[in-house]
Amino acid sequence: MEVRINKFLSEAGIASRRKAERLILEGRVKVNGEVVRSLGTKVNPEVDIVEVDGKPVKPQRKRYIILNKPCCYLTQLGKSRDGRKTIEELIKDIPERVFPVGRLDYNTEGLLILTNDGELANRILHPRYKLPKVYFALVEGRVSQKTLREMMRGTELEDGFAKPDSVRIVRYEGRNTLLEIVFHEGRKHLVKRFLAKFGHKVKRLKRIAIGPIKLGKLSPGKWRELNKGELAQLFRAVGLNYKSYGKGKGKGNTEGVNSHSERIGKGKGGS
Repeated sequence: MEVRINKFLSEAGIASRRKAERLILEGRVKVNGEVVRSLGTKVNPEVDIVEVDGKPVKPQRKRYIILNKPCCYLTQLGKSRDGRKTIEELIKDIPERVFPVGRLDYNTEGLLILTNDGELANRILHPRYKLPKVYFALVEGRVSQKTLREMMRGTELEDGFAKPDSVRIVRYEGRNTLLEIVFHEGRKHLVKRFLAKFGHKVKRLKRIAIGPIKLGKLSPGKWRELNKGELAQLFRAVGLNYKSYGKGKGKGNTEGVNSHSERIGKGKGGS
């Protein structure tokens, strides 16, 4: 299957798509021995020979990773301008260039999917597939059943109407309430803005599932490979047929994959 040359270079771990475009424009990329300068050039990775600065480029094997992002890490690769920690520090032992699918706020914890499979990533983010994102939200105040019913009816936010797929009280923690809330859309700060509209400021926020993929017992700061069963479910949820995701598997740096109903407790507040 043919793909655009900048996408091929990006997925091969050479550079981001934008930097790959610069390499092409600078005449540093060859396809089958010929310099290419057109950004619209397409290649067939199984047939064409692609070189950058005279060195052959081989496709990376596809990687499908989940990470338990701790509080106070930016969802970005590379170093931040202001010196804050980024998730790249947590995935240094992954040799392939993987990218986060979506993002979590600096103070938000929990499940991130990382991959170098652009097609899957695009589908996970596309609203057509309505993948539910499940969160634990520790909020100020004791949420009443009346407020819970009002939440389920939805409310207007500054960027439009918002209505959760579901919301329930997990338990009360002193003067606070732990909620489980589910949205299938992905607007900026959606959960925090939605709950604040009902007078309940989020103190701590943790994503525990995206579609069929659950965080489980994965410890903060650790990552692991998705197994074949999880991948089959995820591919099916976004309308793809799962066949194979490459030979060999990274072992990750984790110690559990099951229950996700842990206590999020008290900690640093969400942004």
